[in-house]
Amino acid sequence: MDKISIGIIGSGVFGRYHALKCIARDDLRFVGIFANDKIQAKALVKEVGGQVFSGPDQLFSACDAVIIACPATFHAEYAIQGLEKGCHLLIEKPLATTISDAQHILKGAKQFGKTVQVGHQERFVLRAIGFDKIDQTPIRIHGRRLSPFSVRGTDTTVTMDLMSHDIDLANWLMKGLPDKVSGDAIIVRSEKADAALGILDYSNGRVILEASRVEDAGSRQMIISYREGNVTIDFNAKTLSNNTPFSLNENFGDHPEVKDSLAAGLNEFVSAIRENREPLISGTDGRRVVEIACTIDGTT
Repeated sequence: MDKISIGIIGSGVFGRYHALKCIARDDLRFVGIFANDKIQAKALVKEVGGQVFSGPDQLFSACDAVIIACPATFHAEYAIQGLEKGCHLLIEKPLATTISDAQHILKGAKQFGKTVQVGHQERFVLRAIGFDKIDQTPIRIHGRRLSPFSVRGTDTTVTMDLMSHDIDLANWLMKGLPDKVSGDAIIVRSEKADAALGILDYSNGRVILEASRVEDAGSRQMIISYREGNVTIDFNAKTLSNNTPFSLNENFGDHPEVKDSLAAGLNEFVSAIRENREPLISGTDGRRVVEIACTIDGTT
């Protein structure tokens, strides 16, 4: 395969970040952008090149691959269109906002034989720390992901917007799916749930996850407990406390995949397309996160 033609749906903060990563690669040909905000899209294209497309179909027809970085409620609609047009997809988290939409995306990926990757980038952080080298599963995980209020992301729940990262990490660390999911989510300031608690019971341990987007200050921490000790990660400060016998990278903040997790995600996406393999964070992984998040939210 020669250069992969790639485009982006969405011209907001993450659309711009993804565009900058695309134009930095010699093996990609950046085609352009479709976004509902045409003024913003024109400004972004002026910065990164390519063209503003009048509709998603026109963009998909011009691309081998597309990054979907628009509000989450539109992910499924554009993903299904893109798959039908024969495009590989990198979809920002969450994969979708309903279980049926997530299943529909996976069905389309299988039908058309296309790669679908989901933007749960924290997986690269845990890999850089060295958790993929530990052959044991934790007996307990406690994750907290808190942020001040922002309108961005409020088209969906805090469970989908923030907790979804930690749900994906829990499944990966526990090497499976929970047998039981419970929790609660409440509205505080927006029309969707702004604070949530999730309890995930796996065959080998329990995971407790907290998420809120109505806090005075941001915090992203996870305590991962093994029988031999605990590992505490501060994702914001990029620090690590480890009293287990496992050898972990305490300087993980210097790792290239942590310094630039979006670039790491794009590299994985491109490699998966070229090697015709499932990416590290697959569409199936994304669907499982959506199913768990919907259970916590009490939705379908």
